[in-house]
Amino acid sequence: MSTRLIYVMDPMCSWCWGFAPVVQSLVAQAQEQGVGADLVVGGLRQERTAMDQAGRERTASYWRAVHEASGQPFNFDGGLPEGLVYDTEPACRALVAARSLDAKLAWTLAGLIQHAFYVESRNVTLPPELVDLAEAAGIPRIEFSDRFDSQPVRDTTAADFNWARNLGIAGFPTLLAEHNGQLALLTNGFQPLDVLSPLLARWLDHNAHA
Repeated sequence: MSTRLIYVMDPMCSWCWGFAPVVQSLVAQAQEQGVGADLVVGGLRQERTAMDQAGRERTASYWRAVHEASGQPFNFDGGLPEGLVYDTEPACRALVAARSLDAKLAWTLAGLIQHAFYVESRNVTLPPELVDLAEAAGIPRIEFSDRFDSQPVRDTTAADFNWARNLGIAGFPTLLAEHNGQLALLTNGFQPLDVLSPLLARWLDHNAHA
């Protein structure tokens, strides 16, 4: 039976950007015990209209909180331009497309999308931006574009969203540990590495070689 970590995230979730170095360390810790990690996208927001001024100010306040808690960099001046439609489905679908081609590169692409959005102020809701980032991650452009636009990847993205929702996961980041079909919650929400590493170590001691 399988033993693995499951990271439920959204690349346009600011707390997931804050958590990125932490989860990277935890995944490495698990891999030392022969335990892999899978990426599941949560679908933070599916908006169809541009953010208003109040929404941009509210989101910027979340970014400041993440920066203070994690030290991760943000472009506070240009990161939430007027007219931005905060729809995270395309960025999530990009990770599903990448995952279907090369699971390891999906993790690479997640980091590139996060950095592009939060630091470089690139609009990662736009498919051309996502294609460029996928290429930077090492995924051929045409292969990625075809997969990104395909109905199976759209369906799988929706299935990821539903899986997370059916588990009652309402916030990201969420890190689960699975052994023989049994799920354990390591964290729902940002926590620092020094809190989570000992929790993971105990879980691995009990389950990694069981």
